[in-house]
Amino acid sequence: MPKLSVIVPFYNVQQYAPDTLRSLRLNADRDFEFILVDDHSKDETPAILERAAEDLSDVAQVRYIRHEQNGGLATARNTGLDAAQGEYLTFLDGDDWLAPGYFAELVSAMDDLGCDFVRTDHVQATARARSVSRVPIGRRWEVFSPREAILPAHRSTSVDYAYAWAGAYHRRLVDKGLLHFTDGLRTAEDRPWIWKLHREAESFAVVSLLGVFYRRGVASSLTQIGDVRQLDFIRAFDQVIEETAADRDADLLLPKAVRTYCAIIAHHLSNEDRFEPAVARQLRSMSAAAIKRMPQDALADALEAMDMDRSSKLRRLRRRVTTTGAAA
Repeated sequence: MPKLSVIVPFYNVQQYAPDTLRSLRLNADRDFEFILVDDHSKDETPAILERAAEDLSDVAQVRYIRHEQNGGLATARNTGLDAAQGEYLTFLDGDDWLAPGYFAELVSAMDDLGCDFVRTDHVQATARARSVSRVPIGRRWEVFSPREAILPAHRSTSVDYAYAWAGAYHRRLVDKGLLHFTDGLRTAEDRPWIWKLHREAESFAVVSLLGVFYRRGVASSLTQIGDVRQLDFIRAFDQVIEETAADRDADLLLPKAVRTYCAIIAHHLSNEDRFEPAVARQLRSMSAAAIKRMPQDALADALEAMDMDRSSKLRRLRRRVTTTGAAA
């Protein structure tokens, strides 16, 4: 069994893949397994990965898997999870990169702490600018319950820091069915995943390691493209609401889930100019329907607590639903 499996999905990232792969080499160990998943790229990414798989095989265990059709990030990560054999698992996106020696420190943290998973800070890279993004938890190098890190509802918490690659995860989470993503989600795939992890895992810790460089503003990134795939955030958060409503602590946790969902809808409405016109109309329609599905008491509290600009946008959608329903 490898000590660490690293799952790296790639899709049309020929410009950035060489940096990613060089950073893997600088983190390589014969006890590490690199799983390179090409999600049916249409550029030169597959050729780059084929060469890299051969080159890296002298310093680490390497598997290269190519999808016959594009399935999205969630599906590509699941392919890697199904193939992974390591005691610990982590992720990296195909356009990001690592500091040298980071994985050795990550494995050491997992060994020392003995918990289900650890979360780490990371560096955001926008062109030449660098900034540190930290897990919104003050307790460091201390094992405690993931449930404790979901609340309070009115503050940013660990479930809002949803980056799957910012941490490492014990294999027992795979065995419990907690590490796979909702297949086919094109965006917000980390959101149901992080909520499930915090509701159902038994232990975690936050460690002050800075090793992942997250590349922001990539033109080919889905977060920069205003097409219909962006609307998968609604399916993702519907799943969060549905699963949280079935939790034993639903009364405590649902206000946080609803408030986060509302904030994400308001964010997209504030930036709807970047969507194609037909998609913008679909965004408003689907968001109105999502508001109607939410627990209405929790929704009312969330709107009351939000700032005027965001709450006004959501109240207009809510009135649209009410008016439409009355007319029917």
